[in-house]
Amino acid sequence: MNNSQASGHIPDLDLITHYSENCRSALSRASPWTKLVALIAIIVILTISNSVKLLVALYALILILYWQSNLPLRKLFDWCLLPILFVLSLVVLLMWSEPGVPLFSLRLAWVSLTLTDNGLLLLIRLLLKALISMTSSLLLLMTTKYAHLSAIIYRTFPSPLDQIFLMSYRFLFITLDMVDSMIRAFKSRGGGFIKSMSRQSQTFAEIFALVFIRAYDQAERVNKAMESRGYNGTYTTTTEVQQITPIEYLILSAFLVAVAYLLLFYGSSI
Repeated sequence: MNNSQASGHIPDLDLITHYSENCRSALSRASPWTKLVALIAIIVILTISNSVKLLVALYALILILYWQSNLPLRKLFDWCLLPILFVLSLVVLLMWSEPGVPLFSLRLAWVSLTLTDNGLLLLIRLLLKALISMTSSLLLLMTTKYAHLSAIIYRTFPSPLDQIFLMSYRFLFITLDMVDSMIRAFKSRGGGFIKSMSRQSQTFAEIFALVFIRAYDQAERVNKAMESRGYNGTYTTTTEVQQITPIEYLILSAFLVAVAYLLLFYGSSI
């Protein structure tokens, strides 16, 4: 399904859209409003809670739902490399300065670094939060049709934020295709990626800088094409979104009560 030349670790929007339109699991048949409220509750947990046990339990629950929805687990684990690298790049220095019980010391010629239990917990918490946020967002996107997502955005976001979100999502496909074609052209002209780290980083920087410049021209063409088809600055939708059923109300209420209880009594504990 994924023919992208950029990287297998970048989420494939075409694959995500394929599952969102063709997934037939129980979660895909649930109301998009139910999934949206659950996602908001998850974001609240990630914002408030520092309990590693709670975060592990939540991540396990989301992975089970992802697996039961017949979504590609192997692809998910490939895509998880990006948030892991992002967190490591931010925390790899901070975790050495956390006070606590020393676990490991590293002595260099000019500096001494000590990893404490709190430093290790900081790394684990941020990794779990990054993985939970990414997986839960993918779960929503891959089990909800685009027409339903656009209808929810149109009805909940004020103008022009709704237009910005809707147009940005559509334009992402065009931008990724542009990146893909540039990397194909780079490889066809003898470009390879087995080089020094500095040269490889410079090459990718040049490619993405060119994409950034060309994106403006492409956006102008897309705007003119949409105007020629009657677009006047407002993207409207008449799609009917399935309402929350009584059984979904019960499940959602139980989930929210459990979240409130866990945050109240275990939100900051290890």
